[in-house]
Amino acid sequence: QVQLEEVGGGLVQPGASLRLSCAHSGSADNIYVMGWYRQPPGDQRDLVAHITRSGNIHYEDSVKGRFTITRDNTANTIFLQMNDLRPEDTAVYYCYTIDSEAHRTWGQGTQVTVSS
Repeated sequence: QVQLEEVGGGLVQPGASLRLSCAHSGSADNIYVMGWYRQPPGDQRDLVAHITRSGNIHYEDSVKGRFTITRDNTANTIFLQMNDLRPEDTAVYYCYTIDSEAHRTWGQGTQVTVSS
């Protein structure tokens, strides 16, 4: 069974940066999309960014120009570099994958808190 291990997150001040990583435990051959969702307190879970197997990238509008998603194929890992963090970026960030059968797997989530 595929497992996703997320690392990163924490408490930072506005304007600071954080880097999240998500390692996929199995073979990446069957993975078509990897990315990140986030869920603010009391709100729904929404897409932040994803990267497809072919390298296409999508960002949610509010993070464009501040967040960068990258992929290390040899390590089956994706990264989310988050710069110029804002209080509204505060959320639990979840890594996810979608495989060739459209099955979605989620990570356990990591807390990002932006506060002065």
